[in-house]
Amino acid sequence: MTASVPHGVPYSTASHTARRLTSTTSHRARHLVQGGGPVEGTRQSRIRQPRLADMVASVLRERIVSGELADGALIGPQDDLLTEFGVSKPSMREALRILESEGLITVLRGNKGGAVVHVPRTETAAQAIDLVLRTRQSAPGDIAVALVRLEPVCAGLCAERPDRATSVVPALEAAQRDVEENLDDLLGFVRAARDFHAQLVFGCGNAAMSVAVGALERLWTAAEEQWARDTAARGDFPGLDQRSDGVRAHHRLIKLIAAGDAAGAERAARRHLTAAQCHVLD
Repeated sequence: MTASVPHGVPYSTASHTARRLTSTTSHRARHLVQGGGPVEGTRQSRIRQPRLADMVASVLRERIVSGELADGALIGPQDDLLTEFGVSKPSMREALRILESEGLITVLRGNKGGAVVHVPRTETAAQAIDLVLRTRQSAPGDIAVALVRLEPVCAGLCAERPDRATSVVPALEAAQRDVEENLDDLLGFVRAARDFHAQLVFGCGNAAMSVAVGALERLWTAAEEQWARDTAARGDFPGLDQRSDGVRAHHRLIKLIAAGDAAGAERAARRHLTAAQCHVLD
């Protein structure tokens, strides 16, 4: 089975160390649980021994992120985990608490114990970023500035994809049809427009950008939807002409991406975002 390594191990050595960890964890765990010190002749006799809970959590974490344990899969029951890893119940409970604090599992209560797996998603990253920004008293304008800089890069990456005609453009066109169908539904229009922008980010083909910018998209969407509800209630939501400008901007962006014009797509996306955000930030 795939395994991981304790925090602090260089990434370049992680794969080799992970393969060794699963096979050695039980032996070392039993030795330490029984009151022994570092195992004679091992690397742990020369460096600080990682906590048993961290070692077990590391193995289970790698099984989740590698796909060995799928979303919704069950880990356990607890007796099986104790047998596999050879650790005490307190150490196993602590390992599961570590993973639960990371949002990777939900611990099942009861006699048998165990846990349900949650594969990390973009919304998980968005929630973490939101908490950090809130502790720093960050304003929506900070997210807006970040998106104006980063989302156009995603548009350019979409235009550079050799498979854009089949993997990017059709998805954007479908999202755009939804925008047009909701042109007279104020809140529906905002949701559909945000879905278009999310699809633009998702379609860039770069996993790191999709996750990082996608997390910011989710935070901005929450702010924009709240703005839309407030302005609709006051009766000062942008008029049909302004909404139609946004629709035309989307069409231009799709054409530039389809043509493979990365620089043009970036410029068009930046202009559109700047114009659209000014309503929310006013």
